Amino acid sequence: RPPRSTLFPYTTLFRSKSVSPEQEDILLNIASTAIKGKEDHLPKAKLAQIAVNAVRAVADIDDGRKADLKEIKIEKIEGGSIEDSELVRGVVLDKERASINMPRKIDNARILLLNKAIEIKKTETKSKIDIATPEQMISFLSQEENLLEEIVRQIEKSGANVVFCSKGIADIASDYLAKSNILAVKSVSEKDMEKLSRATDAKILTELETVSDSDIGKACTVEEKKMVDKKFILVRDCSNPKSVSVLLHGGTKHVVQSMEITLNDALRVVSAVIEDGKYVAGGGSPEIEVELRLREYAASLTGREQLAVYKFAEAIDIIPKTLAENGGLDSLDILIKLRSQHEKGDRDAGIDIYTGNVVDMADMGIIEPLRVKIQAINSATEAASMILRIDDVIAAGKEKLPGTPPG
Repeated sequence: RPPRSTLFPYTTLFRSKSVSPEQEDILLNIASTAIKGKEDHLPKAKLAQIAVNAVRAVADIDDGRKADLKEIKIEKIEGGSIEDSELVRGVVLDKERASINMPRKIDNARILLLNKAIEIKKTETKSKIDIATPEQMISFLSQEENLLEEIVRQIEKSGANVVFCSKGIADIASDYLAKSNILAVKSVSEKDMEKLSRATDAKILTELETVSDSDIGKACTVEEKKMVDKKFILVRDCSNPKSVSVLLHGGTKHVVQSMEITLNDALRVVSAVIEDGKYVAGGGSPEIEVELRLREYAASLTGREQLAVYKFAEAIDIIPKTLAENGGLDSLDILIKLRSQHEKGDRDAGIDIYTGNVVDMADMGIIEPLRVKIQAINSATEAASMILRIDDVIAAGKEKLPGTPPG
């Protein structure tokens, strides 16, 4: 294996091309290529479009086009048509309204995220209150109600019409919120609160005394929706969401699981190509190009180094060879055709397994992220090196031991 410093850059060997997040057609082709071999009953074109839109929404252009896939939440729903699957430009919560008297849907939602209980806190120490008359009991209960009513007034004053609370909401407070036409959701997890903050641009507050307009998040609609036998809270159509959700519908558990696996494959390749901004043609074309360039490079070396590079180039052939064999084609004929086309300058020539011809993969839309190709070769090289090292250790340990004495 020659020194790393003498190897060609991957971008030179693979003849990669540049892509930007705005080039939707290329991103769709990359997503489609990743899921082409999946189960035929899945809506692959729709899943590819969902993947592209989701990654583009969460990609941070200012931070080197970093796309954090943790900001894409996937909710699986067993039931309904797979065509009902959709991307929600916001957050989907497996929750329901704090009270059935609250509005089911709020348009032009102004969202308050509250990390504070809307209920009377219990004291940490045990205490005893002696109440001697009915008037004292009424006064005691009225005091609690007044405290909760004051919290609801502060929420109204902030201008919010939707409240997501990470803690509990008392029944009395729920009634006051319902009378004020405010939709509230309680016991929202910390992770979902952070997603809501990134999707709606709302700040997570611990106090209500100093709420400003900049603390309030916005969304087109917030609604409670029953899907199959479960209720969900959907925060839809945020103006610039940095966290989105995908609803996957399927008739059975197997179908929705298959859709999730397929979608995850598409999400990963799209995020990789957006972050790196590089892609290559598929169908075995980059491997043949690498093989030819490595053979040229080997000719400039001598001795064992030349043999090592030749063998490395030969190993790269396994990708187009396997593609041809899996398509029922003659691998030797295909390799000869591929090399011939690449030597003529057609660097994107690859195998069309449906026709058995060597064609331009880029024109057919069969393209992949450069990172996938680099990772495949790096992983295979490290695995082969590890096997050889283990083999050396085992061989060194097989020294003959002295025979056992008779008897």
